[in-house]
Amino acid sequence: MPKIDTERIRVAFDMAGCPNRCRHCWLGMGNSLVLSEQDVRWGVVQFRDFIARGNTSIRDLSVSTHFREPDYRNDYRHLYDLEAELGDGKPNRFELLSIWRLARDKTYAPWAKSVGPDTCQITFFGMQETNDWFYRRSGAFTDALKATERLLDSGMKPRWQIFLTTKLLPELDDLLALVDKFNLRKRVMELDSEFQIFLTLPGPDGEAVKIEHLRPAANQVSDLPEDLLASSRKHLEKDILWRTEAELASEIINAPEEKEELPEKLWFFVCGNWDVYANIGTLEPWWCLGNLKRDSVETIIKRYKHDKVSGLKALFLRSPANLAGKYGNPDGERIYSCRDSLLCRYREARCKNEWRESNG
Repeated sequence: MPKIDTERIRVAFDMAGCPNRCRHCWLGMGNSLVLSEQDVRWGVVQFRDFIARGNTSIRDLSVSTHFREPDYRNDYRHLYDLEAELGDGKPNRFELLSIWRLARDKTYAPWAKSVGPDTCQITFFGMQETNDWFYRRSGAFTDALKATERLLDSGMKPRWQIFLTTKLLPELDDLLALVDKFNLRKRVMELDSEFQIFLTLPGPDGEAVKIEHLRPAANQVSDLPEDLLASSRKHLEKDILWRTEAELASEIINAPEEKEELPEKLWFFVCGNWDVYANIGTLEPWWCLGNLKRDSVETIIKRYKHDKVSGLKALFLRSPANLAGKYGNPDGERIYSCRDSLLCRYREARCKNEWRESNG
């Protein structure tokens, strides 16, 4: 059961949507249904009233106007001020920016640097055709390269995240050659830092369920460049980047039950139709905690605390060993970043089956 023992919760309202429909996104594929400023102000009042009643340890509220692409709306500066007005403390800023906007708005990078932080992560899946296929948007690859230049021109540091799939493998050398072509290591060094580039694997949930067939097997990644592997280990702070399903499933079945980790920071996501989710799961229906127009914040949080939805039941009440025994492949050679990533696939499979059974 997830506990709410924090003094601060965070609520993100989908005011902006996203320019992409990425095939790896754990939030699933977004739609055009978004909330207005008036909607967000009303939603914040609901959470403020809940906090004011003092029934939990929660005392403070952080507010975000997005949980997909940041700063995608043209009035992104106003939305930053709105977050400061409605929330307690400085608005949350992460090392993620709108790549779409960086490629189109010359004033955006200097503004982003002024509010911090001074690093931005840019995601690649391969060269142009492959990259745009994953983003489901023509021009995404060109935007990523242009965004890299805009960041450097403004004194910000780009970081390249490369998703490892079978589509990437034949294009990896060409993608890495761009690092030298654009002299990224030297240019970031001139900003008193080190250019960061790393490999990561897609999660097996959300929209990424549909690209599991592109997950590489162990024998397909045996000859990756050692310098890229080293920089990946350094950035991700782990010695072993991935293991096979066979190894991880065996470990899950035979190891003692481990306590599931909670998100370091609790966020509630409010979608354009007012459905509410926590950042402990995806935006699939089995994780939905309620609807802010129909349910009180107290009801929504009680459902979160007491495992009242299928996703939370699978996370906290189902045996990982049983999940691995039922949904795992004991001979699976495809690689996963960790035990929790693989368990996520098993839980989602169970929840999807239960959802289909209960909804015809």
